[in-house]
Amino acid sequence: MHDTLEQIYRTESRRVLATLIRLLGDFDLAEEALHDAFAAAVQQWPHEGLPANPRAWLISTGRFKAIDQLRRRARHDASLGELAREFAAVAVPPPEAGDETIADDRLRLVFTCCHPSLAIEAQLALTLREVCGLTTEEVARAFLARPATVAQRIVRAKAKIRAAKIPYEVPQPAELPSRLEAVLQVVYLVFNEGYSASTGEAVVRHDLAAEAIRLGRLLCDLLPEPEAQGLLALMLLHDSRRRARATPAGDLIRLEDQDRALWDRDQIREGCALVTRALASGRGGAYCVQAAIAAVHAEAPAFAATDWLQILGLYDVLVALNPSPIVQLNRAVALAMREGPAAGLAVIDDLLAGGELADYHLAHAARADLCRRLGRTDDARAAYLKALDLVRQEPERRFLSRRLAELAE
Repeated sequence: MHDTLEQIYRTESRRVLATLIRLLGDFDLAEEALHDAFAAAVQQWPHEGLPANPRAWLISTGRFKAIDQLRRRARHDASLGELAREFAAVAVPPPEAGDETIADDRLRLVFTCCHPSLAIEAQLALTLREVCGLTTEEVARAFLARPATVAQRIVRAKAKIRAAKIPYEVPQPAELPSRLEAVLQVVYLVFNEGYSASTGEAVVRHDLAAEAIRLGRLLCDLLPEPEAQGLLALMLLHDSRRRARATPAGDLIRLEDQDRALWDRDQIREGCALVTRALASGRGGAYCVQAAIAAVHAEAPAFAATDWLQILGLYDVLVALNPSPIVQLNRAVALAMREGPAAGLAVIDDLLAGGELADYHLAHAARADLCRRLGRTDDARAAYLKALDLVRQEPERRFLSRRLAELAE
């Protein structure tokens, strides 16, 4: 029974919490109710047997535990007694209707945690804590922050949701595109921190990347919009290269030097199928186009066989959708691969002159590489030194240092 309880906690606790938040209207009260419900299960199930519908049992038990808790506290605060009566009057769906209702609850929870009135740091922390079930310490480790800082962010975010009466609901159809974009941005930020950690000793934080992919799957299951499918495809295609991206010692391996036999072909097949389906809808956006670029890389049997003309065309579409300096930088790298380093360098120099990428180490690293390929050793050295001054991830620092040392050779 102990193993069964652990398995149910892993698979059901986030679903149960999402419904309890809807029924009780308060994150903290719902979390307390969740823990009380599982504590009751530990006491009762070994003697009474596993309920026919464990999830429904946990929701019902958690709700009653919360109502009892409020009634006890009402001795000191009369308003809590009224709240307990309100909760007791709320109808709970029968178990047979639970799956669809609970799916809706999980989607409501995602949109609540990613509400635009919350700061992006709070959205990230709250989503990882409440939707993914990471502990405060795990969230803090993910973003190299102090647990106390992350805890404060979560507490303030919950207080703002409560005070501002942020609705616990999926947005109306007219609001959905803009709100979904915010949710996808949070998921992508989590993935990026896992796929290429911004600081620290590791190239990849697989735990974070896996959580982001799990969130992406949840969104596609609950809201199968093309951009959600495109983001999931993008994450799967990038993550498929995880085992080939670093040496056993933790050193970075460039795309052109990776052993493609280590790429996860199951993830590539799934990602390519998703992006094909999303693009076929005719409603795909920037995530779908990025996924299509990743698919071209994934399907190339070798780096030399990469279809740079197709990638360049896709970047042209992406620039039209999202003309950010980083997208234009990535297009410049593709242009250099297609038309030669001088063509790409001219674009990168213009971007750096604009000032928006002045503190972005990858822009200087890309410039250094193109200068190196053109034989402009002094310019390459200066650009590598600038990139080294800005980089915060140790494997990238070691990689850039090696490239700089190679110039002298």
